Amino acid sequence: MTAVEQPWERPGLRSAVVINPVKIIDVDALRRIVDDTLGAVGWPEPLWFTTTAEDPGRGQTRQAVEAGVEVVFVCGGDGTVRSCLSALTGTDVALAVLPTGTGNLLAANLGLSNDLAAGIEVAIERGRRRLDVGRVGDDVFAVMAGMGFDAQMLGSTSEITKARIGWPAYVVGALRHLRGRPMRVSIRIDDAPPLHRRARSVLVANVGRLQGGVRLLADAEPDDGHLDVAVLTPRTLRHWLALGWAVLRRRRRVPNMEVFRGRRVEIVSNRAQPRELDGDLITPGRKLVAEVVPQAFWLCVPRPAHAPDLAADADAVAERGDELVDEVSGE
Repeated sequence: MTAVEQPWERPGLRSAVVINPVKIIDVDALRRIVDDTLGAVGWPEPLWFTTTAEDPGRGQTRQAVEAGVEVVFVCGGDGTVRSCLSALTGTDVALAVLPTGTGNLLAANLGLSNDLAAGIEVAIERGRRRLDVGRVGDDVFAVMAGMGFDAQMLGSTSEITKARIGWPAYVVGALRHLRGRPMRVSIRIDDAPPLHRRARSVLVANVGRLQGGVRLLADAEPDDGHLDVAVLTPRTLRHWLALGWAVLRRRRRVPNMEVFRGRRVEIVSNRAQPRELDGDLITPGRKLVAEVVPQAFWLCVPRPAHAPDLAADADAVAERGDELVDEVSGE
């Protein structure tokens, strides 16, 4: 599905900014950049909300929606985005991602820039794309839910290491569990008979790209009304190497991995397993049930390449944003 073009001539939109302060080095500088850039094109001053350990984004986003905003800027990693999405699902309020986390997988899968000024400009240009989410109980995910090895890897990845080296930190965490014990799982997809496997990990994906740009699921699309399921069954280090090499080479057939697709996925293990949603660990359990919520939210995305040139004030946005970034960085 292509992005929906919105008329540039409309008045400035009401907006809010939800920030994860753990991910921001200089909150005051961020606020100045956002306020000045939006003000330059006539948008009202945004509302500002800060996440907490107790509420990582859902409550703040709900307050913003109730205040009547039309765009919510989320400044944080995939976990912050996921929390905010839980309040945006089913509304017409658009999400604008200003990624500052380690993985930033939703942004990477949708081709969104990590540059702050570019992220703000995308929202101002008013390109929109309606996307699905996956639902697990009262939670949602935009990227992937997982059970088994992937959650073990996340649990073994140090926040300090992530801050120092970025996404390669996950490789360090993965190496600690390559020889781990497989789980016996029953996997039921929609109304089909259950599949029985000895698996190391089962991933339920809304998009297909992993950390470092690795494409695990070539056909996964975030607006196709389905979830893609990857069942990883390596038993030895050699199996892991073969699987990893095939994924890196972007081969259609990957050894020791099966791929399925459906609208509802129920995974039941023979014992409690670590579980995760978009990189956030949730309570371990024997079961993970995920279902797709089609066309659940609007995401701010770049306008199509064939769109006409923007008005002069769009150029002013980019120029002013660059000036502010240089000013903050001391260049």
